[in-house]
This record gives sequence, structure tokens and C-alpha cells, in this order.
Amino acid sequence: MDFIRSLWPTPFKIKKGNAVSFIVQLCIFLIICFLLGWLFSILNGLPIIGIVFGIVGGLMGIYSFVGVILCILCFLGIVK
Repeated sequence: MDFIRSLWPTPFKIKKGNAVSFIVQLCIFLIICFLLGWLFSILNGLPIIGIVFGIVGGLMGIYSFVGVILCILCFLGIVK
């Protein structure tokens, strides 16, 4: 669990049932990761370094998906 907390520290700041912190953390993962993923997808069209941007964009999508799942689990009190 400490390894997960080191990679995704912000979802664990959510208290069980606290809707304000849940919405703030959810917005961080959805909006910021969406914008960065969109930027990486635009840069993916570059000839040589586009492969690197494609990989980073895919990893950003996975990171945001796991972050959203952790936010939901912390909000429900399943993960502490």
C-alpha cells in the first residue's frame, strides 16, 4: 500500500464521505490529465519523437484512470 501511496498521493487525502475534497481531486485527475493527454496526442504526430509522446500519453491515461478509481475507493471508505 505504501508503494501505491507514493505513486498516487492525492487520492489518499480524501476523507470518507467528504464530497468537496472528492470533487476537487476528481477534477484534478480528469481535467489536468485530459489536457495533458490531449497535448501529447497532438505532439504524437511529430515524425521521430512522436512515439515517445504516444507512450507518455498512454501512460498518462492509465495514471489518471487508476487515480480516479482510487479517489472513488477512498471516498467510499474502502481504501484507507
